[in-house]
Amino acid sequence: QVQLVESGGGLVQVGGSLRLSCVGSGRTFRNNAMGWFRQAPGKEREFVAGIASSGRSADYGDSVRGRFRISRDNAKNTVDLEMNNLKPEDTAVYYCAADISGTKVSIHRIQYWGQGTQVTVSS
Repeated sequence: QVQLVESGGGLVQVGGSLRLSCVGSGRTFRNNAMGWFRQAPGKEREFVAGIASSGRSADYGDSVRGRFRISRDNAKNTVDLEMNNLKPEDTAVYYCAADISGTKVSIHRIQYWGQGTQVTVSS
């Protein structure tokens, strides 16, 4: 059974930091671009960050660029999201995702989704 499992979510104060981790099982994801999306209550799921299969290129949503950093370890089948200077508007369920492509993540090409982890930023 192929799975993506997130961890690391929780409650944090404004300005704080969290590190989310996602581990894949059931197959290797070394050839997939990987990414993080988030969804707040009443809102559509939005792109947060993505990283190419090689790990050499990454891109970010406008609202998190400069505060979040995505990384991956293909040997461990993991992708992490380091989140700094968190704001209340970062509150959402965060989802790990594997894209069919190896170059760039698009919500329209997601092959696998994780179950999500809640991040709550309190003011």
